[in-house]
Amino acid sequence: MGLSAVTVLGVDRPGVIAAVAGSLADCGVNIQDSTMTLLGGHVAMMLLVSGELSAVELEERVCAPDLVVTASAVSARPDFSRERTGLGYVLTVHGPDRPGIISAVSGVLAAVGGNITGMSTRLTGRLYVLIADVELPGLVDVAELMRRLAAVGSRLGSEITFRPAEPELL
Repeated sequence: MGLSAVTVLGVDRPGVIAAVAGSLADCGVNIQDSTMTLLGGHVAMMLLVSGELSAVELEERVCAPDLVVTASAVSARPDFSRERTGLGYVLTVHGPDRPGIISAVSGVLAAVGGNITGMSTRLTGRLYVLIADVELPGLVDVAELMRRLAAVGSRLGSEITFRPAEPELL
């Protein structure tokens, strides 16, 4: 069975997700992992799927009006379903919109080996909001990291909070 990464972009409307999921199911393709969101009135989906179809066949067969579908073959990762061993945190940024916010915050996290495992941003009027799930290695000095994030927030004119994540219930 092959593994493919599929992206879908288009104007949001009722039934978009149903159309894409139905096309995949009709092809005998299994959705293993996915994320879907709205971006400025457009639906954006990223899916990791498995099945007998090649990436080219997926692009041809996953159809819904007014959608751009791309697919690429990817390699299976042996640690795909591994249990996370890092420490989970939630980072939020609230402040005026400006270029470089994501770059500045993600750079501080990357410098200590932090991994952003999920992120969402929204612009409401002039207020920019970023929420990110972050995984840190166990030996990170969290107090020092918080000081560095506060300094970045000050330079951006934004408030940055960083707190331990609540345990997820699945």
